[in-house]
Amino acid sequence: MTELVVTLDLDGVTDKAGLMDRCARALHLPDWFGRNWDALADSLSDPTVWPADAVEQGLLIVVRNWRPYAKALPDEWETAQEVFSEAVDRTPALSVTVALGGSS
Repeated sequence: MTELVVTLDLDGVTDKAGLMDRCARALHLPDWFGRNWDALADSLSDPTVWPADAVEQGLLIVVRNWRPYAKALPDEWETAQEVFSEAVDRTPALSVTVALGGSS
């Protein structure tokens, strides 16, 4: 069985609030999602809030169009990567891939 693939498209994201909104939308996070780094880490590590099919299949998040955000806010992008990495380390059924390309 293959993982459920969710695309996290950061095209046009210019700040942390935009990133959190995209995460909430792409992952169908509950309304009570706190839109902060701790809440994102908790949600990524908690299969009970993942899309339904991902609970049994596992979840692969593909982050696209991240370069402009990373360039504009390198400290925030570094924090985002740390959150993704820690969630993957804690959650065997989770994978996060940063797609290359899309630099134009």
